[in-house]
Amino acid sequence: MIPEINIWAVLLATLSSMVVGSVWYTPKVFGNYWMRVAKVTPSGDAKDAVIPIVITLVVSFVSALVLAGAAAISQHFYGGNFLVNTLVTALILWAGFTAARFITHDAFEGRPVGLTVLNCAHELLTLMVMALVIGLFGISAA
Repeated sequence: MIPEINIWAVLLATLSSMVVGSVWYTPKVFGNYWMRVAKVTPSGDAKDAVIPIVITLVVSFVSALVLAGAAAISQHFYGGNFLVNTLVTALILWAGFTAARFITHDAFEGRPVGLTVLNCAHELLTLMVMALVIGLFGISAA
């Protein structure tokens, strides 16, 4: 059985992740801090960002699709309010997969704790905004 997924919600959730990332990592928000602690030096050439942006778009689509599917399964299992189920599902998936993996890898790679917290918080916000979009759209595209 394939869960019912609203493709429009997935597409808008994908775009929402691009907006969240664009604001989060802008220099005046967390961009300067992130570049410093992650040891990222921008080339100054905008075309160097094209491939990372395309990759981000693709993986954001996959994340939104998986979240929508997981939320539909959660809704089928628990019933109740789809928006609440979607937000809770996103939180559980973030904690169990995203945050847990970031923390583990960053600990072994010796990354600064502040960088781990920054990136985990970004991913939490991204998934919660995606969940909000998917939850507000509902399951059916009809």
